Amino acid sequence: MLLIGLTGSIATGKSTVSSLLSQPPYNLPIIDADLIARQVVEPGTPGYNAIVKYFLPTTPDLLVPVSDEMPENGPDGKGRPLNRPALGKRVFGTSEERARDRGVLNGIVHPAVRKAMFWAVVREYLKGKRAVVLDVPLLFESRLDRYVGTVMVVGVRDEGVQLERLMRRDGHLSREDAENRVRSQGGVMRKVERAEFGGGVTVWNDGDKEDLKRELERVMGEVERKSPRWWGWLLWVCPPLALVVGGWGLWRNCRGEKRWEEKELRERAKL
Repeated sequence: MLLIGLTGSIATGKSTVSSLLSQPPYNLPIIDADLIARQVVEPGTPGYNAIVKYFLPTTPDLLVPVSDEMPENGPDGKGRPLNRPALGKRVFGTSEERARDRGVLNGIVHPAVRKAMFWAVVREYLKGKRAVVLDVPLLFESRLDRYVGTVMVVGVRDEGVQLERLMRRDGHLSREDAENRVRSQGGVMRKVERAEFGGGVTVWNDGDKEDLKRELERVMGEVERKSPRWWGWLLWVCPPLALVVGGWGLWRNCRGEKRWEEKELRERAKL
């Protein structure tokens, strides 16, 4: 089974591409890391408890305010949901404090997300799916790219396009907040470079939705040529071969990751 690691930066159109891949003619199952990330921090979960313990003492508005519809202990007595805009202000930004808080949050959420995604992939494999899309905004940062067969980055060439889309989508954000969110996820062009360095593909989304559909068709044709359907079925009916191929792919991706890190070190040394 081919694992496609779908990523991008905020407001580049990754969610739109994910939606298109779930529809005809592709009909691919989507494992959405953002959705799982919400599920693993719902009130009463270990993730929720860890976030409240760390952030609540210094973030008074961390939880949704009490109201007629929202009792003190939440609708089900497990606690009030997280106030995501307030938490976002604590972790988005480029300062040392924001980076530290973001690291703490990622350390809570990422392990729980990885575990849930693993079991979701297993379920799709047992159903005989030829390919699965792992929709992960921080694919490289969480090092999940080492587990996929193909990395697909949704990119735009102009950061201004990202800012305009983000502010149009999230009207409550100031331009400064929007810029912090874009920068906190890293430059999308760097993600494009990293994906293509490891043999991945890029879906350019600089135009309208019809342009995006045509671009996605082109990219998926390239993915199909690299991993034809007959190969996927062969791996499904022969699990030992699938394990060997999966192990080789993991080794190849880890090796590529090391080469990328060495490349970055050389570039920094030149500065």
